[in-house]
Formats: sequence, structure tokens, C-alpha cells
Amino acid sequence: MKLLVNGSEHEVAALPDMPLLWVLRDLLHLTGTKFGCGIAQCGACTVHVDGAPRRACVTPVATVAGKQITTIEGLSKDGSHPVQRAWAELDVVQCGYCQSGQIMSAAALLAKVPVPTDTDIDQALSGNICRCGTYQRIRAAVHRAAELDKA
Repeated sequence: MKLLVNGSEHEVAALPDMPLLWVLRDLLHLTGTKFGCGIAQCGACTVHVDGAPRRACVTPVATVAGKQITTIEGLSKDGSHPVQRAWAELDVVQCGYCQSGQIMSAAALLAKVPVPTDTDIDQALSGNICRCGTYQRIRAAVHRAAELDKA
């Protein structure tokens, strides 16, 4: 099966119902997308499919063949995406496990809503759980990313 991941085409030998998460991590060695719960409840495995956030742990790989898949590694090669810059600038991360999913959800939000309200941010990231409780810093970083994106 052919997949378009981070702008490159990949041929993968995977069963159609294999979760996209395992294709990314085990077959393509893109380990930035994390396994959290396996039931699409925590958001650690969030990637973009055709620009929309999707939980890779419950997405059968066959359903995304021919679609543009973007992982945290594909957001920017050097951490220059406004969301990544804001995360670093505001020192959002504690343990870091959820952060790739948080960043991917935030980037998808900002692509649709360039100047989000707190409510927009809370709704867009409500499916992303941070066990360290950095929600205030996450919200601040999304606002900062919006500012950086305009600059």
C-alpha cells in the first residue's frame, strides 16, 4: 500500500486494518507520534490527515491511503513551525509525552482559526490529555503561536 507521509511517498507492507500509529512507528520509524491509550481518548497519537487532526491509534491504514499524512516530524524539519517555536519559548513541556499530539491539534486549529479564543483552544484541544496539567501553558502557547504566525 502506498502512503504519502510528510510529503514523501512510502510503500508499506501492512494489513488494511493495521492502525496507522503502528505503520508510522514500526514500519516507517516515525516515533514522534506516541501510543497513549489505544482507544482515541488521550490524543497522544494525533496526526494530520489532509490537514485535519486524526487519532492514529484507531485509524486503519487502508482508510488513509492516498491522503496526505503529516506527523510531528513533518510539521517542520527544524522546529520552526510557529506552534513548535511557541512551545519552546513558553517552556510548555513537563514530561513531554502528550506534546506531539497537543502540538498537532494546535497546528490544525491555527490552520482553520488564525486568531483563536480561549474557548476555541479549549474545544480544539479537549481530546488531548496532559497528565502533568500544563493546560494553562498550552493555551498560552497557542496564543503565542498565533502571534508568531502573523509576524
